[in-house]
Amino acid sequence: MTTKRALILAGGGIAGIGWETGILRGIADESPDTARSLLGSDVLVGTSAGSTVAAQISSSLSLEALFERQTAEPSSEIDPGVDIDAISALFLTAMAEPGELTEKLQRIGRIALDTPTVGEAVRRRVIEARLPEHHWPDQDLRITAIDTATGELVVFDSSSGVDLVDAVAASCAVPGTWPPVTIGDRRYMDGGVSSSVHTAVAADCATAVVLVPASESAPSPFTHGTAAEIAGFGARTLAVFADDASLSAFGPNPLDPRCRVPSALAGREQGRRVAAAVTEFLA
Repeated sequence: MTTKRALILAGGGIAGIGWETGILRGIADESPDTARSLLGSDVLVGTSAGSTVAAQISSSLSLEALFERQTAEPSSEIDPGVDIDAISALFLTAMAEPGELTEKLQRIGRIALDTPTVGEAVRRRVIEARLPEHHWPDQDLRITAIDTATGELVVFDSSSGVDLVDAVAASCAVPGTWPPVTIGDRRYMDGGVSSSVHTAVAADCATAVVLVPASESAPSPFTHGTAAEIAGFGARTLAVFADDASLSAFGPNPLDPRCRVPSALAGREQGRRVAAAVTEFLA
């Protein structure tokens, strides 16, 4: 029977990157051993924002240094200038039409391909700047993305033959906001389009801690919600959702670079508050 433990890092935009980094830093403030245990998890699963954080914490840079980078000014992030409500409306329209899940995701993939955005090279430079190192770690890092043509989930890891920067960029390619990422002859979009957490990617693990930069009651367009997906996961699981103070810090647009620092600071405060519960869970 497996004894592997996973740390699953969910999507949530720039706010999510800041919050997840802050949560881990806050846990380290209260219990350094617990934080080291989380960072040393056998498996790291990252979706969208979570792919960035997973790649960061599996680098050689310390958590303290990562938090300092997250809260430093200025940053390399760029504002996509998108209307979140308009993007959501596009998704809802695509999903309202009949068809299987992959067909709905294919429709969203076409939106991703057809919407004018910054160039792939411009976006890639942003991802490069986010990551302290651009090579895959020895740790088992699994990054999710969606094939725009097939609507199928793809999981990149060190054996995929894909550059780490490209894998993270693909997982973070929000349709209608950032360009799909070209890898070989395929184009990929944000792994969070179909699930914020993709718990099934850690199906070989017996224990999982899941960090979700969203409300526990937040709905999901394709499932009964992230909380329900986590509850249905077969492993022994502890989920940490953003609390009211953190949600307030995110602001109205989680893709706005201005939310980066407030989200990290709120995450650190929440991390301190949840540290005891995480410590007890991992004991």
